[in-house]
Amino acid sequence: MRQFTIANSHHPNQTVQTRALHAYLRWRNANARHRDVLAAERKERARIRSEKGIRWGRRPLTTAV
Repeated sequence: MRQFTIANSHHPNQTVQTRALHAYLRWRNANARHRDVLAAERKERARIRSEKGIRWGRRPLTTAV
């Protein structure tokens, strides 16, 4: 939430910032995905990383020759 409304914001006053925050929350709630879908996506990404030997966003593991 901080990324969308607070970070690097130049709102003239707190009222404008609050309105921006509420607008973001309305958008987020309207476009929310079901938690089961999110869990399945996370599981699939983990499976793909595991197959490629990628851990925590690093390069693929190299095998010794």
